[in-house]
Amino acid sequence: MAPGGGHAAAAAGVSSGSEDDDDEEAGFSRSYFLAKEKEPSSGKKRAPAAGKLSDLNLVDEQVLRASLAEIPPKHEREMEALTRCYKEQYRNWLFELRCGFGLLIYGFGSKKMLLEDFASTTLTDFTVIVVNGYLPSINLKQVIVTIAEIFWEQTKLKRKRQTATRSQLQPFASQSIDDILSFLNNQTSDNGDDNVCLLIHNIDGPALRDPESQQYLAQVSCCPQVHVVASVDHVNAPLLWDKKMVHTQFKWSWYHVPTFSPYKVEVGTREGGSQMTLNSHLTEFKDHDLVKIRKHSHGQDCLHIPLVSDALEKLLQELA
Repeated sequence: MAPGGGHAAAAAGVSSGSEDDDDEEAGFSRSYFLAKEKEPSSGKKRAPAAGKLSDLNLVDEQVLRASLAEIPPKHEREMEALTRCYKEQYRNWLFELRCGFGLLIYGFGSKKMLLEDFASTTLTDFTVIVVNGYLPSINLKQVIVTIAEIFWEQTKLKRKRQTATRSQLQPFASQSIDDILSFLNNQTSDNGDDNVCLLIHNIDGPALRDPESQQYLAQVSCCPQVHVVASVDHVNAPLLWDKKMVHTQFKWSWYHVPTFSPYKVEVGTREGGSQMTLNSHLTEFKDHDLVKIRKHSHGQDCLHIPLVSDALEKLLQELA
């Protein structure tokens, strides 16, 4: 009994020491995070930053872009071979479009030139509307109005109503999107020639990735004579659509089409000198805890000012 009791006592001693260490570490962690939480509300001044981004000797944006443009491209032969391979699939893509599926093109590299080549060489029986979804200023309602005006023009030509063009086209812009969609759903053709293809570069772009825009685009894709070809590049793009929307509305046929082409147009249009300045200011604001950045459920960055509402109201009054 004595050896057994001694062994048990030793084991209990080891266990007790381990638990004490864990408690000590947990207490230290709690103290650290509590101290960090109390920092912004304390009356103490923070130590001045060692340096600011504005103090850095940054290269001028235009000089940087000019230098990047002089870098010789690499792997051109391999990229051209890939493009030729994709062009051989054009007829399959067209067949799937005519069967009522939407084409969703994904993969690393810009797909803009490839898709526009597909439209100009293969979609010759379609009226193609190109939507640059990577632009933050894209107006979705105007896109839908444009589709409606095209169908109205086709209807007008068939019925030879040459005098009522302007008076009939104007109301689309003043109608709600739901009313315009109702008009599009009523468009049918006996011969199937009056088809519109909506070619969307970056359907996951910043102005289109919200649920409302995606829902409207899904409803457009369900219109009898509207077909959708789109590209995606955002890593979380598949999260834009739930299963119901994919299967019953968009009916995506996914194609992995990595082109490895640089995003010259998309990035060049999206970013400018004012964007770089804004990013530098936001970085400084983050460093000084003036703003905090949280991820939205759709992958967007949301800025949050960590001040109570009373302090914000007082600040606005002072600024006014």
